[in-house]
Amino acid sequence: MAKTVAVLLAGAAATALLTPPASAQQAAQPDQQQADQARKTEDTKPAPAGATLLDKILVISRTGETAIESLASASHIDQEQLDRRMATTPNEMLLGVPGVAVQADARRVSSSINIRGLQDFGRVAVIVDGARQNFQRSDHGTQSTFYVDPELIKSVDVIRGPVANTYGSGAIGGVVFFDTKDAEDFLKPGETWAGSVTGRYESNGKGWTASASGAYKFNDDLDVLGNIVYRDYGDYKNGSGDTVAGTGFDVLSGLLKTTIRPSENSELKLGWVGSSDGWTETSGGVPANDVDLKSNTFTARYNITDDARSWLDLHINASYNKTNLDLATLVPQNRFDPSTGLPVLLPVGSTSTFDVGTAGVDIWNTSRFETAGVAHELTYGGDWVGDDVETGGTAGGDSFYTPSGKRSVSGAYIQDKLTWDWLEVIAGLRYDNYSLEDSDNGTSGDRLSPRITVGVTPFESASLAGLQFYGTYAEGYRSPSLTETLISGNHPAGVTFPFLPNPNLRPETGKTTEFGVNYKLNDLIEAGDAFRLKAAYFHNDVDDYIEGVTLSAFDPTSGCPFGPGIPICFQYQNVAQAKINGFELESVYDAAWGYAGLSASITNGHTISDEGERADLATIPSSQVTGQLGFRFLQDKLTVGGEVQYNGKPKGNPVAKDYTLVNAFASYQATDNLKVDFRADNLFDVKYTNPLNGGTTAVIYEPGITLKLAATMRFGG
Repeated sequence: MAKTVAVLLAGAAATALLTPPASAQQAAQPDQQQADQARKTEDTKPAPAGATLLDKILVISRTGETAIESLASASHIDQEQLDRRMATTPNEMLLGVPGVAVQADARRVSSSINIRGLQDFGRVAVIVDGARQNFQRSDHGTQSTFYVDPELIKSVDVIRGPVANTYGSGAIGGVVFFDTKDAEDFLKPGETWAGSVTGRYESNGKGWTASASGAYKFNDDLDVLGNIVYRDYGDYKNGSGDTVAGTGFDVLSGLLKTTIRPSENSELKLGWVGSSDGWTETSGGVPANDVDLKSNTFTARYNITDDARSWLDLHINASYNKTNLDLATLVPQNRFDPSTGLPVLLPVGSTSTFDVGTAGVDIWNTSRFETAGVAHELTYGGDWVGDDVETGGTAGGDSFYTPSGKRSVSGAYIQDKLTWDWLEVIAGLRYDNYSLEDSDNGTSGDRLSPRITVGVTPFESASLAGLQFYGTYAEGYRSPSLTETLISGNHPAGVTFPFLPNPNLRPETGKTTEFGVNYKLNDLIEAGDAFRLKAAYFHNDVDDYIEGVTLSAFDPTSGCPFGPGIPICFQYQNVAQAKINGFELESVYDAAWGYAGLSASITNGHTISDEGERADLATIPSSQVTGQLGFRFLQDKLTVGGEVQYNGKPKGNPVAKDYTLVNAFASYQATDNLKVDFRADNLFDVKYTNPLNGGTTAVIYEPGITLKLAATMRFGG
C-alpha cells in the first residue's frame, strides 16, 4: 500500500514539475481561462442571468466543464434544488436525474445507487468529497450501500457510463460525487461569522429534523465550517395507510471542514463527515435485529492552479472512510451453522459485526497548450483505493456471509482534449490493476481501457450556434469484489445450502457506445431567459458480467456438493455478457418568472449466457419521465411549484407496476434571516414499490403522502 501511494505521488508530482510550459498557451483561449477562474468560485454564488443548472461547472470535472459543455451524459444538482427537495434520504436528492435510480428498501438511511441498470460492488462509484464509499454487506436486495446526510451536501454531480473512468477504477456504470458545504458557501460578503438553525417536521413517520450550522472566517486565507444534524423518524405508512415495519430510524450526523489557502493559486481543504445511525430490522413484520452504524470519512484535497503556468493545474486528494455496523438479535433465531449447515439457535443479544475501511489517493494534473492552432487540455494522473474488510460475531450470525479480506485497486490514465474551431476530440487511455486476498485465496488482474469522443458544432447561425453533436466509444474495467470472489458458508436461515467461493472469477469489462446532442440558446422567448437540452442514446456491452448463479448438486459438473440442506449451491459466476441500452433526456428553461424542466430515461437490459440463453436483467430500473415547474413571486422571495413523475414497469420484473407521483413545494424568504419551506411528496397517496426491491424477501412499499414543513433562522456579522 505505502509503495503504491509513493509511486502515485512521485509520478504525478514529477510530471507536473517537469512538463515544460508551451509558449503558445500564453495566448490561452479565453474560454479555458474563464473555466479556470470559475472553477475556483463555482457554486459559491447563484448562477448569473441566462444561466441554468446545466451551466454550472461540474465539481467532478477534471477540465472545468459545465454539464452542457460536457461530451458525456452529465448532470448537476445545486444547493437551490437540494433545498427545494427537503431530502431526508439520498434517494430524494436524485429525483428526476435521468438514468439514475436509488434502492433503499426498508433501511432508508442506507442507499445503493443504480446508473443505467448497473449497481452494487463498485459498478457505480459513490464519492463524498473525494472519498470512495465501498461499504458492502451480503443480504437479500441491495449489496453495496453508503451513508450521507442530505443536510450536509451542497451539490451532486453525476456522470453516466464508463467515460467516468478517470475518476477511479470499476465505475462501468458511472460516478456520483457528493460535495459537502464550505464556509464560503455559508458566509455572505463582508461577514466573518454566521450561524443558522433549522427545524423540520414530517407528517409520515411523524419525524423531526434539527440542524445547526456555524462558520468563521479568520482571514482571507483560513475559514472553518461546522454542521450537526439530528433526525428521529418512526415507521412510515404506505399509500394504503398501512404501517411499513422497520422503516423508522434515528441518525446523528456531522460535518467539519476547513479551507486553507497557502498562496494565491493554491487551496487545501481538510474535512470530516460522520454519522451515527440506528434502526430496527424486521423479519416477517416482527422486530428481529437492532442495528447500530457509525461512519466516518476523512478527506484532504489540495490543488494548485497558476494562470501564468498553463501546464500546472495539479490536484492531490487523500481520503479514509471507515464504516462499522453492529447487529444484535432482539429475539431468539433459528439459524444454520455456517461451517456445518446444522441447525443452531441464536440467543437474544447475539452479534454480527461489519467493519469496512477504505483508503484512497487520487492525483492528477492538466496541462494546457496549443499546437498548430489546436488547443490541448492534457490530463494525466493515477489513483489507488484499498479496502480492508473485517467481519465477525456469533456463529450463525449474518456477518459470516460477508467475507473478510483485503482488496487493492490502482490505475493510471492519460487523456487529451483537443479543440479546433467547430471540432472537439477527446482521446484517453486508462490502465487498471487489482489484487484481492484472504487467508486462503488470492487473485489479481490488469487491463488497458480506451476512450475516444468526437464532438462537432457545425452551425453558425444564432439559433443553431449552440447545437453540438457527439459520439463516444469508451471501455471500463471492474475487478471482482471480495464478496463475489470469497463468499462461503451455508445459507443462514429459512433453508440451508452452501455458498461457494470463486477465486477464478474474471473482471467485468464495460464497452459503451453513445451518441448525444447538447443544445443551448439564450433569449429564446424573452430577454435574459435560457434554454438547455442534453439527450443521448447509449448501448453498453458488459463482457464477463458477474451474477449470482444457483447450481444443482445433482449435476456432477457443477461442483456443488450434497449437504444437510436442499441440494443446491449459490456462487457468483461470469455470465457471458450483459447488454444494456437506453435513451436519456434532460432539459430546462429558466426565465425571470420561473423555470420548467423535463427529464426522461428509458433503459432496457438482459444477459446472454455462454449457451446463448437470454434472461431479463433484474437491476433494470423503471423508465421515467419527470416534469418540473416553478414560479417566482415577490422579487424572487417566494417560489412555488411542483413535480410530476411517471414510472414505467421494467420488463420481466415480478413486483413492479406503472405508477405516477405528484409532488408540490413552496419556499418563502420572509426576511433576510428567516426562511420557511413546505413540501408535499406523493400528494395523491399512491401505493407503489421500487422495482429494484424485487429481489428482497418481501415487497417493500414506499411512503404514502408526506407533508414537510421547515423553518430556518440565520444570523451573522
